Amino acid sequence: MLLKKIFSIKNEYNNSKKYKVITIAGIKIKIRTDKAKEKALAKAKAKRYDPKLSTKEKKLILEEQFERYVGYKPSIDKPKTFNEKIQWLKLYNEDPLLTKCADKYLVREYVKEKIGEQYLIPMLGVWDKAEDIDFDKLPDKFVLKVNWGSGQNIIVKDKSKLDIQDTVQKLNKWMEPHSNHYFYSFEWCYKNIQPKIIAEEFIQQLNNDLYDYKFFSYNGKIKNLFVVSDRFDKKYFDFYDTGWNKLPFERVYHNSPAGIPKPHNLNKMIALAETLSKNFPFARVDFYELENQIYFGEITFYPGNGMEAFQPVEWDYKLGDMLTLPERANKGNKNGIKL
Repeated sequence: MLLKKIFSIKNEYNNSKKYKVITIAGIKIKIRTDKAKEKALAKAKAKRYDPKLSTKEKKLILEEQFERYVGYKPSIDKPKTFNEKIQWLKLYNEDPLLTKCADKYLVREYVKEKIGEQYLIPMLGVWDKAEDIDFDKLPDKFVLKVNWGSGQNIIVKDKSKLDIQDTVQKLNKWMEPHSNHYFYSFEWCYKNIQPKIIAEEFIQQLNNDLYDYKFFSYNGKIKNLFVVSDRFDKKYFDFYDTGWNKLPFERVYHNSPAGIPKPHNLNKMIALAETLSKNFPFARVDFYELENQIYFGEITFYPGNGMEAFQPVEWDYKLGDMLTLPERANKGNKNGIKL
């Protein structure tokens, strides 16, 4: 412990430049690391929006992001941890079904076909551009979403307080080509989605919260999940196994103070999630439960972008052990590509 107080080594970043920072008795010494790699990284970033960016260049960008956010240097081609395996899937699994299921509009067809439309939140409209939305025809409460990303949602609880001009500008910005989530860290499932805006009914539990049950499917089998609660305020994540035993780790967000009550339809949601995810090496399938009704949320293939640190880190390895990756890369070739 005394040694840690007087001596430490860690990485720091400044304008994408990586430094090894050695601290000795409060004195910091910064050392630039691998200038050649920095140059290659800068060149790759300058070409970020090139659809023909090479896998090697993508990997450089992902490695820099990963180390910055997760805290260790990833092994993408020989992955062991959960986060590393998500990066592998981004680069090497280009299944066209991913595109359909990541599209918040087209996935409704998939859900209807696989488990039935009774699990879909009623849709109020779909548009190709924000100027086409007739806000007068929308109810007092609703949710607007862009179909090709994450976090691109506008939750309207009182339409009379909505700044329509600001909303239209925000939606249009989210619809711009470079707003496609693919270009930030190469989440392939979003790359070929045709952007649209959809409106859905607003749903909420009686306690004014909305528990979001997010099931992790490894090779078609649900093995654990987490629940998002208090999402409009502090936001908590609580992880559980399928027997509703709480798992002792955190991932970005803290656990809730009291934990989450077991949902009435847990086993039903697990069965539905396995039906929707059986065609994928990994998928996260989200549901809501309102009284006795189950509603589908979304299917996500790279939760947290595969760049959310586990505390403690051993759980990154434990979840990684649950996922068996394909032996071959899928680059649109029927037989795959042997790595």
